[in-house]
Amino acid sequence: MRTETRPAIYDRDGDLLMQDDAGDRLILVPDSLPGKVPNPTPRLRIMWGQHLLDDLVAGRYRSFVCAVNAQDNSRGIISQVAQFLSTSQWDERSITQYARHFEAGGKVRVLKFDMDRIEVLGVLRPARNDRLTLADLSQAMRIVVEMLRNNSARLPSASVSFLEARANVLVDKDGKTPSFEAVLKTMFDAGYNGDVYPSPALWRAAPTAVFARYPFSAALDSRREGGF
Repeated sequence: MRTETRPAIYDRDGDLLMQDDAGDRLILVPDSLPGKVPNPTPRLRIMWGQHLLDDLVAGRYRSFVCAVNAQDNSRGIISQVAQFLSTSQWDERSITQYARHFEAGGKVRVLKFDMDRIEVLGVLRPARNDRLTLADLSQAMRIVVEMLRNNSARLPSASVSFLEARANVLVDKDGKTPSFEAVLKTMFDAGYNGDVYPSPALWRAAPTAVFARYPFSAALDSRREGGF
């Protein structure tokens, strides 16, 4: 009888050595095994272990969704992208000044920043709000989805998770930090199907297991209801 064994992951004794506690780690579980027929179901890919800035500068995406504000973007990812793209004519000062032109009004906006190799779609919260809400994010992602549909040159697309932001703090309807699942649901329900990069602290999720795609496996809801 044939016995199936998986290939080794590492050369030499790497497999055994990497079973030790290696500090920050993720426990990644599949929502399903790959099938023989492609599954057309729309999903968000969650880019665990991937470095966002590296991927953007390497040109893996044509558009990128993140937050922008009209006060200070010096520590925001949008300014980092502008800094490291050699052909971009944007910098932190010009990004902030541009956002100020659209600050007035009571609705969320999505601003376009053409950085040559990539177009940044910046979510600008309503002027009356000192924080970005999930409701704001929902409206913004619906605008983003329409932008992507109207111009296929903006694909493929990636987005931050909007968690752990400093100047653009994301909150739920109760003013608290939402779960990563709540953020993914907001994006997905708005029609977004791009790649989402988790915030750095989520890389230390273990011992909580994580999925690589959203919607998550139905097994999670089954467990929430007391099943196995």
